[in-house]
Amino acid sequence: MKDPARDVSAPSGAGPYVAMTAIVFAAYVLCHGITALVLTPLQARLFPEVTVFASLAYLPHGVRVLSIWVWGWRAVPGLMLGAYFSELLFTPEAASNITEPVLFFSILVGALSALIGFEALRIAGLVDRAGRGRRVRWHRILLVGLVTSVLNSLGQSFVFSGQIAPVNWGPVMAVYAFGDLVGLCLVALALVLLRRVFQNR
Repeated sequence: MKDPARDVSAPSGAGPYVAMTAIVFAAYVLCHGITALVLTPLQARLFPEVTVFASLAYLPHGVRVLSIWVWGWRAVPGLMLGAYFSELLFTPEAASNITEPVLFFSILVGALSALIGFEALRIAGLVDRAGRGRRVRWHRILLVGLVTSVLNSLGQSFVFSGQIAPVNWGPVMAVYAFGDLVGLCLVALALVLLRRVFQNR
């Protein structure tokens, strides 16, 4: 007999796992595209002095946090694939630098930061995985996003330490953290609105 409150983060069989990876991949690429093609150019016009290493509204961070919340470590491959292809599609210089170690480590840090941040808070009893019958507590998801953004900003600052002057580490980390959290809020809001639209049909 199946438990109605079974954790949804554990797909059984190859089919569901492939579908899950495809969903995470597609969501990441879509959000990265919106960030690169819409939000970043707007940011460049309004705030040209902001570092080129981060966005003030980085939507893929929302995909990272929410996919880890739902599927746990199983979402990591989809996140990494999404980040890799997003660099190829939306970063012109990435085509010639895609094999550079710094890019690989940046992608790895981005994918693992959400997992590490979520698992640390879960072990501390502050958050739960997504599951049937569980009420969504968005303030806790935002807490995961905040912790994750700090971990990501620290990791990315370390990865790009050879390209960022030490005097700029503070501002770069602040932009990373702010942009990641705003991106999470926007993606979460979009999911809530989509859910209401489909429920009202």
